Amino acid sequence: MRKIVLMAMLAGGVVMNGMAQSKGSLGKNDPKAKTILDNVSKKFSSLKSVVANFILKVEGANNSVTESKKGTVYLKGNKYKVNLDGQEIISDNKTSWTYAKDANEVTINNVDQSSSSLSPAKLFTNFYDKDYLYRLNGETTEKGKVLQNIEMTPTDKSKNVFKVIVSIDKKNQNISKMKVFEKNGNHYTYEITSFTPNGNVSDATFSFDPKKYPGVEVVDLR
Repeated sequence: MRKIVLMAMLAGGVVMNGMAQSKGSLGKNDPKAKTILDNVSKKFSSLKSVVANFILKVEGANNSVTESKKGTVYLKGNKYKVNLDGQEIISDNKTSWTYAKDANEVTINNVDQSSSSLSPAKLFTNFYDKDYLYRLNGETTEKGKVLQNIEMTPTDKSKNVFKVIVSIDKKNQNISKMKVFEKNGNHYTYEITSFTPNGNVSDATFSFDPKKYPGVEVVDLR
């Protein structure tokens, strides 16, 4: 499984603060969608931490589910940790670690602060930055929830991702689901199954301790 960029996802570079702006000749963002996204960002920014369980579904060009996995994401500010069936992705916003259980190998990188890719932290906060145009694409009802669906398209048409649909729980103003569409026909759907705010998440969660992984091979690319 490729490294998660939750959203392309869950979604992992982070951080472009500030509200999205109009794109001039490329078009303008939908003010209704902006209001919804601003409310989600404001709510999340007020939380000390978040633990969210999710299901990742990978679909091929014919919409058949080729893979489905359960995972958990831990968030604290711009730090995150993702556990997903044999893989851990950890970032303290300076260093990132990607651990593959089957190979007992961890790859270490510096976090690219200028990156515009969509990370787990960015998924819940600043996922609507200057790199996207967005519009409200109606409401749907799923599993008893009214979802406000926002379609996002990258301004850079060279990107492999050509569309992202973010579904917001209208009542709770939380991300409920996110679907990423790639030009090769693949779709990645991240569905949040539980959302726990302000849990006891220690800073140690967001670093990799090789002592806890006997015999681990370290590949340091910094």
